[in-house]
Amino acid sequence: MGPAPATLSNLEGIFENVVTSLLALGGIVLFIMFLSGGFKYLTSGGDPKAVEGAKKTLTTAIGGLIMLAGSFLILKIIANFTGTDSITTFKIIRP
Repeated sequence: MGPAPATLSNLEGIFENVVTSLLALGGIVLFIMFLSGGFKYLTSGGDPKAVEGAKKTLTTAIGGLIMLAGSFLILKIIANFTGTDSITTFKIIRP
């Protein structure tokens, strides 16, 4: 007898793993962007173009951090107003 076939409820775990992985990847990318921008700024040597490029990198990283935190906050606010946790918890089949 082989393994059991996949069911619709298996998508819940897959979706949760994908979202968790994407959030972790976003955090890693933000960390790398902060490191890159800081390194560019420190090694610019006073060159205005290099300083401007470093500031753009840091500004983009801060904007990404705000967007990532803001989207999570919006989902939590919607869940609070509606009184349900179904906004942040993916469930296909409810008992």
